[in-house]
Amino acid sequence: MIRLSSFDRHYGTGRNSTVPPERDAPGSAGDWLDRARSDLALARAPLPEGAIYEDLCYHAQQAAEKALKAIYRYRESEFRYTHDIGELINGLPLDGKVVPASVFDAIELTEFATLTRYPGVAEPTTETEYERAIAAAMAVVAWADELTGY
Repeated sequence: MIRLSSFDRHYGTGRNSTVPPERDAPGSAGDWLDRARSDLALARAPLPEGAIYEDLCYHAQQAAEKALKAIYRYRESEFRYTHDIGELINGLPLDGKVVPASVFDAIELTEFATLTRYPGVAEPTTETEYERAIAAAMAVVAWADELTGY
């Protein structure tokens, strides 16, 4: 159950949305990378008894998303509040740098922030899919580390 009251108090919009009103993105590139690394650590943790791969893959998606947003912050560029990894990659301000193929693999992670978050919408995530999600998230975080130097 979503409690709108905490959202409404924080953003004062009264909207049922996770997108904050137009404003500058908070935090530095280093802050975003710290959060990306934290999500990656959670994603890589052994699957606890009673847990499902979808939840670990959600953290993998969040790691990639936050790492990409760190690049935007490092380049002092704005980004839209979205979970769409493809959109974030395609809008990156790279000044001629090439996005590695391993980073493009992370586009598949978007479904873990959308479809698989809710029961019954998608097939259960397999261990193989989980391992691919981890590899993709690790590639994005490593690339963001390399680009930003954090």
